[in-house]
Amino acid sequence: MEEKNEVEIINLREIWQKLWKTKKLFLKVWIITFVLACTWILPQPRTYETSVMLAPETSELVSGGALSDIASSFGINMGGMSSSDAIYPLLYPDLLSSNDFIVGLFTIPVKTIDGDVEADYLTYLTKHQKFSFWKYPVIWMKRLLASLSSEEKGNSVGKANQVNPFMLTKKENEVVKSVRRMIACNVDKKTDVITITVEDQDPLICATMADSVRARLQDFIISYRTSKACIDVDYYARMKAETYSEYQKSVEAYGRFCDTHRGMQLQMMQSQRDELENDMQMKFNTYNVMSTQLDAAKAKVQERTPAFTILQNASVPTKATHPKRMIFVAAMLILATMCTAVYVIRK
Repeated sequence: MEEKNEVEIINLREIWQKLWKTKKLFLKVWIITFVLACTWILPQPRTYETSVMLAPETSELVSGGALSDIASSFGINMGGMSSSDAIYPLLYPDLLSSNDFIVGLFTIPVKTIDGDVEADYLTYLTKHQKFSFWKYPVIWMKRLLASLSSEEKGNSVGKANQVNPFMLTKKENEVVKSVRRMIACNVDKKTDVITITVEDQDPLICATMADSVRARLQDFIISYRTSKACIDVDYYARMKAETYSEYQKSVEAYGRFCDTHRGMQLQMMQSQRDELENDMQMKFNTYNVMSTQLDAAKAKVQERTPAFTILQNASVPTKATHPKRMIFVAAMLILATMCTAVYVIRK
């Protein structure tokens, strides 16, 4: 055992001596790797990231009760099975990645933190994005090929309020895909807490878009939850107006008959007057019912409007999240050192 340990120690000493003799090679490799890594990573545009957390009110049936509690302890959410809503929190990420939702963000006005750019979000994405210097030849080549193509008109990007999510052009589809990569939505299966994360090259626009996406999502959820009740409100408001008009006509007919047949004691006239009075009373009762139904429908809208608890508001980030320049350069130096050491030892 002692002889084996001595052999291992001797081998490690020999390896160290061999590596020490080639220290100039390591120095050259480090310098070249450092220069190449800095050349690659420094021109990369810096991106910022901010998050918003909110907890929506969910409507669940009481029958889920104990079974739902047991499932949540294992990280399983039974909200989709016990909820009366067709769109429950686990589907919100799919909603945020849909073309209709993303195209709706194009009209949001944004402004860079230095104040140099102030435009809608679509214009900012198409005309004010930063790229690494080696990407410009590729971008220029794509634009040249697009200009020579017969489909140039169909590939152009329209105005923010004119983009049709049903029929996107190639360039508009590329913008939608880039936005889909920059906006992420995660839902905690246990607590239903929604976390919206937005990444952008400008910190102020990053925070603006995070808050805007949160507001748009809340508006969509409120609109969805109250859609049926709002339809009822519109219906009963229309019926109230119609029944009130019919009631006014019956009042005028009754008053006109009484004025023109005052003092007449004929039984036929009294019967006709009673008939007009009954019709007026019936239409008043109908109008009264429609008024009550309208008030109930308005109360239903308020009842169905969900409440949101914002756990974390959007804030302007102070430090860039990507790229990690120092970590990247250090990783490249470590990798180059390992590769050079293996090369020297094998040789």
